[in-house]
Amino acid sequence: MNKRQSIRKAIIIGMFFLFPITITWLSPALPVIYAGFGGIISGAIIIFFLQFLISIFLGRVFCGYVCSAAGLQECMMRVSEKRITNPKINIVKWFIWVLWIITIIIFFILAGGINEVDFFAGTVDNWIFLFAPYRYMIYFGVILLIAGLHLLVGRRAFCHSVCWMAPFMIIGMKVSDWLRLPRFRLKSNKDICIKCNQCTKICPMSLDVMAMVESENMKNSECILCAECIDICPKKSIEYTFTNCH
Repeated sequence: MNKRQSIRKAIIIGMFFLFPITITWLSPALPVIYAGFGGIISGAIIIFFLQFLISIFLGRVFCGYVCSAAGLQECMMRVSEKRITNPKINIVKWFIWVLWIITIIIFFILAGGINEVDFFAGTVDNWIFLFAPYRYMIYFGVILLIAGLHLLVGRRAFCHSVCWMAPFMIIGMKVSDWLRLPRFRLKSNKDICIKCNQCTKICPMSLDVMAMVESENMKNSECILCAECIDICPKKSIEYTFTNCH
């Protein structure tokens, strides 16, 4: 493992250990609760909006370098490296996301609109999420969901099928491409590729990276820019770039 991957994995595993704190700002439930009880825009909604804005220029770097769920799934790779073979699983998260967004909008309407913005809603007195017994059940339920999907479906199955944050970033990337803005992305050179397939084997998102290299089209909404493919390629046929779409 090279230095970049060691640092990246140390960061996401560290973020996993901070999950009892950060879950407050990553929760899909709190935006609904605070929307319904007072029309409050909570910190989670602000974070999700920032993920959208950042992804316009940096793609899904959050998923590759910062996400707490990524840290747990990285640890689960030591247990199972099963690849996901059915790309249709990616559609599931969009059904979940659309229903969730509609629910939040309805709750805001029922509350009479947006009445307040409170980034620290629910955290001022209790920074640690696990301060009440029922919250332990919620927290470990989320942990079991992430780990269980990894074992049953494949690597990073949570990201593919359930994650409510991924759509914000995917939409941001689509906006970036539509506006032809420069964005952090991958670039390939098929002429020096030796077809060793190491990039595909190591990809944590189960992408067919070698096929992407061969087509010289590295654009994929499920790519988390983790650089695993860059660092394992013996010929350095993949690299980071900051350009607009072609």
